[in-house]
Amino acid sequence: MSEELVGAMRHDALEERSLNYTPCRYGTSKIFFRGPQRSLDGRYVTFVGGTETYGKFIKEPFAQLVERQVGMPTVNFGCANASIGAFLAEPTVVDACRGAHANVVQIMGAQNLSNRFYSVHPRRNDRFLKPSTVLEAIYPEVDFADFCFTRHMLIALHELSAERFEIVRGELQQAWVSRMTTFLREIGPHTSLLWFSDYPPSDRHWSERPEGLQAEPLFITRRMIDSLRPLVRSVIVVQPSEGARAEGTRGMYFAPQDAGAAQGLPGPQAHREAADAISETLHALAPAE
Repeated sequence: MSEELVGAMRHDALEERSLNYTPCRYGTSKIFFRGPQRSLDGRYVTFVGGTETYGKFIKEPFAQLVERQVGMPTVNFGCANASIGAFLAEPTVVDACRGAHANVVQIMGAQNLSNRFYSVHPRRNDRFLKPSTVLEAIYPEVDFADFCFTRHMLIALHELSAERFEIVRGELQQAWVSRMTTFLREIGPHTSLLWFSDYPPSDRHWSERPEGLQAEPLFITRRMIDSLRPLVRSVIVVQPSEGARAEGTRGMYFAPQDAGAAQGLPGPQAHREAADAISETLHALAPAE
């Protein structure tokens, strides 16, 4: 039986039996995180991040794999399409990170942050809510009621005026550094940052990257990351291997209508590589007694 047929059978079957993410809440949080739920007593490692940390379409995301490798419970605070703003608004997450043995915070893009120019949904951060009067003044010809998602809006604004768009881009980068600084200071220095992307951190302008405005994490430069190094123990850079990228969606669980979304996310092999890098770092930072 061909691999293509096997994949098609798996996807068809999942129309009736989708992947069980065992969603759960912690404390007073309004966000449903990926389970299984873990106790926040004793020693544990937290993972804070977006869609990749959540492990969308992945049976065993890297947070779960790390749990087995380091022999310590891991708490997956991943949230699909989240920005760091979603976690700053969650005291339960902040408190859990403060009490953790170690934290791993994914470097998420800047596009889904509320800022001086526009606001986003407090939990579904990719949802555009409304522009500020400042943004309306910069783009007076735009009807912002046409946009539901942040990336769609940003693409349209760039196509309309690349020069004015740079003002928006600069604001998003400043907001990202500010919010990340606040979050990292609140949760404590026992934290590692995780860069998980097909491309290495760089100071190249976003427009020079192969994926343009589809790049992840969007607008984040090496210089921005370096500014946060004094607040963390380490920066873990995971760039999936050529072999992992060649796997495509093999081993991922999704319905046919989600094929496009799955293609843009790391697959099981990439998650295994991330878990190996994270586990190696955690062991080096806190060797077993």
